[in-house]
Amino acid sequence: MSYQVLARKWRPRVFADLVGQEHVVPALVNALDQDRLHHAYLFTGTRGVGKTTIARIFAKALNCEQGISSTPCGQCSACTEIDEGRFPDLIEVDAASRTKVEDTRDLLDNVPYAPARGRFKVYLIDEVHMFSNNSFNALLKTLEEPPPHVKFLLATTNPDKLPVTILSRCLQFQLKRISSDDIAAQLTKVLRAEQREAEDVAVQRLAKAADGSMRDGLSLLDQAIAFGGGQVTQASVSDMLGDLGDTHALELLRALASNDGAVLLERIQQIAEFSPDFHGLLQQQLSLLHRVALAQVVPEFVTDESVLELAQAMSPEDTQLCYQIGLMGQRDLPLAPEPQAGFEMVMLRMLAFRPQIGGSASVSRSQSKPAAATQPTTSQMPVTPKPTTKSVTKPATPAANTVVGADSSWSEWIAAMKLGGMARQLASNCELKAHHGDVVELTLDEAHSQLRGSASEAGLAKALAQHLGRAIQLKIAVGGLAAATPARVEADDRARRQQVAQETIENDANVKALQDRFGAQIMPDLIEPIDQIDQ
Repeated sequence: MSYQVLARKWRPRVFADLVGQEHVVPALVNALDQDRLHHAYLFTGTRGVGKTTIARIFAKALNCEQGISSTPCGQCSACTEIDEGRFPDLIEVDAASRTKVEDTRDLLDNVPYAPARGRFKVYLIDEVHMFSNNSFNALLKTLEEPPPHVKFLLATTNPDKLPVTILSRCLQFQLKRISSDDIAAQLTKVLRAEQREAEDVAVQRLAKAADGSMRDGLSLLDQAIAFGGGQVTQASVSDMLGDLGDTHALELLRALASNDGAVLLERIQQIAEFSPDFHGLLQQQLSLLHRVALAQVVPEFVTDESVLELAQAMSPEDTQLCYQIGLMGQRDLPLAPEPQAGFEMVMLRMLAFRPQIGGSASVSRSQSKPAAATQPTTSQMPVTPKPTTKSVTKPATPAANTVVGADSSWSEWIAAMKLGGMARQLASNCELKAHHGDVVELTLDEAHSQLRGSASEAGLAKALAQHLGRAIQLKIAVGGLAAATPARVEADDRARRQQVAQETIENDANVKALQDRFGAQIMPDLIEPIDQIDQ
């Protein structure tokens, strides 16, 4: 007996065997069990997620000799013939090979005739988006009002190319990409049934390489079994896929984190001896940087000690910048004269354009904490310092019956009261006119008179009472101001810091080098001043 590939041998025969499509199956099961059948179904999703498989199971459920149900028997002649692809009333069509309107008309000429053996005549049209416009027009009327003995099952990887007139006549089911965990679990189940030995790490690597496709995962498993002589090991899978695992990616990132260009290039040269797929290696770098970023922001989601160590060795700014450079490098890598040279250039960019302190050469986190972060784009990488924040101390409460005028302590009052929302906006756009006894008088900027309201004034009055330690009467008048309000002072300071940040970027030697060598452009709207980290 000839060998049957795993992807065909382990193709699901009933809805219960489907993996990763739990959101689709209940709707189909209920429709079959309750006899609420539509005349046209559209299954969409990427390759290898089960579109055609679900359509065939559905065809079995419609034509099983035991009756219409969501659990076809799998033993009757109709079920076995559908599984074997020789049931006369299941007409499978590859739209890519029947794009001419004449082909579609020939296909539809047989629609009015009753099924030869089954309960329904089922048209399964795969990659239906490949039909021409004329073919869609020929299908349209039949698809809208087919005879009661006809069901249309359409499958496509690109539903956007289908006319809305076709979409509106079908029940649509969007199939998901299957998670690597689900694929790995299914591969493990297959390996046990096939009595094959496998390392868990190797299975996980195959599941990841399947990229959401169960069919691809089974095909890769078939290849791995043959490649490893019946065993599936991490070494054989890495050799088969042409990758080097995470070890080399970790070493490269460690060299990058320590700011050691010599070690970085030495590691790349060592990797080159294995003739790796440099595009795949760059993707591994990006995946590792993603995990490092997770460890820096939400460390509880990361358990890998190596990743946690890198998260400590690199600043979040470094991580984000390297990730952005890597993304751009993926686009440029095919244009490089040699893959290794292109990969080296990407890694050297990560090394050369890391955040710097005061325009000096870049330093590792172990040497000094970075003073700035970046928000890179494809054409600019801003690095801007922000003045060190100062702690705010609670001001001494002015004595009763003291007229304050335009006293600067009002800004300190606002900071100490820790106001929020509308109450803070109201206070920030006022000046303290006077404070005498239990009365606090404020003048509100005319341009912001809309901030007055019972809720905002009540919130501000309550905060003032708590701050002063006694009940107060708040009076707010709208009018001209003697001095700038805290909001205006803050806006002016922000504009000044923004100007400093922009000038810092424009005068930065590395930014000028980017402009000269790569034609980079500074995008002022994306430059933001940030707090300087204490040394």
